[in-house]
Amino acid sequence: MAQNTEVIVVGGGYAGVMAANRLTQRDDVTVTLVNPRPAFVERLRLHQLVGGSDDAVVDYGEVLSERVRLVVDTVTRIDAPDRRLALASGDTLGYDYLIYAVGSGSADPAVPGAAEFAYPIATLEDAERLRPALDSAPAGAPVTVVGAGPSGIEVAAELAEAGRAVTLVCGGPLGPYLHPKGRRSVARQLARLGVTVLDGPGTRVTAVTRDAVRLADGRDLLSRITVWTAGFSVPDLAARSGLRTDTLGRLLTDETLTSVDDPRLIAAGDSAAPSDLPYRMGCQSAVQLGPQAAETVLSRIAGKEPVAAQVGFAGQCISLGRRAGIFQFARRDDNAIGLHVGGRPGGRLKEYVVKHTVEQLAYEGRKPGARSMWIKDGKREELLRTKSAKAPARPEQPTARPTGRAA
Repeated sequence: MAQNTEVIVVGGGYAGVMAANRLTQRDDVTVTLVNPRPAFVERLRLHQLVGGSDDAVVDYGEVLSERVRLVVDTVTRIDAPDRRLALASGDTLGYDYLIYAVGSGSADPAVPGAAEFAYPIATLEDAERLRPALDSAPAGAPVTVVGAGPSGIEVAAELAEAGRAVTLVCGGPLGPYLHPKGRRSVARQLARLGVTVLDGPGTRVTAVTRDAVRLADGRDLLSRITVWTAGFSVPDLAARSGLRTDTLGRLLTDETLTSVDDPRLIAAGDSAAPSDLPYRMGCQSAVQLGPQAAETVLSRIAGKEPVAAQVGFAGQCISLGRRAGIFQFARRDDNAIGLHVGGRPGGRLKEYVVKHTVEQLAYEGRKPGARSMWIKDGKREELLRTKSAKAPARPEQPTARPTGRAA
């Protein structure tokens, strides 16, 4: 009788769902997804939750294969030598292979007062706390959005379109990822919506109080509601479990997404740091890394050597309210080019991308493994060679020898 292999995916975001669905290719693999929430969160729509146009959640029954067992709980520790997980409920789960896809959340702001008086927006719970605060504030109350990446731009536009008096504090350039042409397009649309954009080096936030934001150039901005979108962090589960991570806490892996500490641990999405050269955080990389992490597991189960993951980028899309947006095209190595689609066409393209991403998860659940070709960034190998040439020699590490149940 063929032996069954237990694979647990920790984290039910874009990468985790893709990985769990892809694993169902084999009938002799039992797949369990552990996630702290009972529903899938569309992080791409959190700004809409705050603005009141969407609830940003999808039932797991719509995106997850029926062969995947969902456990609603939080993993508190990974016991890699014994291949067991400790859960917040007090239960434990054993595994043969583990896919680490815990995602990312809000960065802990070092700015005085930010943690006490600003509202983060990186998670469902963050957005759900911000929504009633906005609802209770007078319509004309000043709202300050800190951070001019996609999240900050989207929140500022969404709230301004709803009639709020919004100031977007960039702390540097508006939309750092964008090509100058795309940046000008975004600036024009924000101006149409009535958003006051403060950019440049003097706009770095130095303090937040209950009713104001102070900038590096000495200005104090009145702010009834301050929304903090600057920076992301990852859960410290890997570090707490004694696994090696990068400086941000992402699990260190090789190019096959396998942990440098244990061949039974594979990472995907925002919490993965392949070769200590992680990809840009976001669903665009997550939906590529998730299934490829699963393929690494499936290769090992089949007794084959896993192949290096391949990730390429198409660009970045940003909503600018419900009627406009921008799709900023980029090279596969994630560098923006002069081509973009803005205005109403850009908004329609962004909405298509958001809907298609959820459809992509569901399709993988129905037909796991149907997609086998990945966009490749041809410059990554050059980056790896450069990094290897600069790295100091280090003592050879002993190879991890997993103990416990055999796969």
